[in-house]
Amino acid sequence: MVSQQSKDIIAATLPAVRENAMKITSTFYPLMFERYPQVKAYFNENHQREGTQRQALANAVVAYAANLDRLEVLGDAVSLIVHKHASLTVLPEHYPIVGECLLEAIAIVFGDAATDEVLGAWGEAYQQLAEILINAEEAVYQANEQKTGGWRGEREFVLACREKESEVITSFYFEPADGGPLADFKAGQYIGITLNIDGQEVRRNYSLSNSPGESYYRLSIKRENAGQVSAFLHDTLNLGDKIKLTAPAGDFVLEQSARALMLLTGGVGITPAISMLKPALQSGRPVQFFHCATNASHHAFKQQVDDLASQYDNLSVTYCYSAPSASDSSHLTGFIDQAMIEPLVQDPADLDFYFLGPKPFME
Repeated sequence: MVSQQSKDIIAATLPAVRENAMKITSTFYPLMFERYPQVKAYFNENHQREGTQRQALANAVVAYAANLDRLEVLGDAVSLIVHKHASLTVLPEHYPIVGECLLEAIAIVFGDAATDEVLGAWGEAYQQLAEILINAEEAVYQANEQKTGGWRGEREFVLACREKESEVITSFYFEPADGGPLADFKAGQYIGITLNIDGQEVRRNYSLSNSPGESYYRLSIKRENAGQVSAFLHDTLNLGDKIKLTAPAGDFVLEQSARALMLLTGGVGITPAISMLKPALQSGRPVQFFHCATNASHHAFKQQVDDLASQYDNLSVTYCYSAPSASDSSHLTGFIDQAMIEPLVQDPADLDFYFLGPKPFME
């Protein structure tokens, strides 16, 4: 529990922290990686280069500090962090490392203004947040371990099959190396993968693209420009090779409902929607599947969706290509906008709407 005195200090210094949040996080990450290089495996280097990780942490620090007296409003954000941490197997011993380096980054950025009282107050607030996350993550680890076919930490899997879905996306089918049962998951969840590439341990999260209840986990991964992990998976991982996976996690999941459903996706954002599609159809609810791709050669899972459309009367499909080739056939062309979606929505008040894709698409 953060003391009232510390809350008052945090409230007084929050405007300055908000204004300098990016400076603090930009100082924090290099400091932590230099001092504790073993934690680098938990962070995506592309996100580091792009600055998105620094921005996300800056936003999280400010949001938490601004809501110390009403933490319940941060429930969704905390759940997102907890699932991501559980997928990466973040452990209690990692939190003192982050706390030490974050407070030192604040001290560096603020200089003499970072008094012992100021650093003590922010340290107290960080400790409270760490305890909240540690306890929530332990609950996730326990729940995963207690499932039929579940496990805690990492488990060895073997690559049983790989299948090219488009020019840029390949599906990888993983089965337990020990031949044991497979833990079930919720449609839309992701899984953590741990690899050793050129002697360096790296961790990534990828959405599960198959429906729950099958005997494998399928990850459908896009080859990214300068993507260290995606290049390794596409070029180096062979049938029979073994990797380590963490248990399924994530709260962007298909909720049970009788309401109409629209799944709107762009590019590789299709992967969780493909996982959701068949269970949604089997429930009987009306489903509108709207996918945007560059062109037909970049369009993954088209045949699978078309086959489902021929089997289920409650599925309607719309494809939109932003740069179609001369031989391509799609329902719409160009970049998605509200005018394209409106004619497909009969009753917005009775619709569940899920969408995922690249940032420009989502914006």
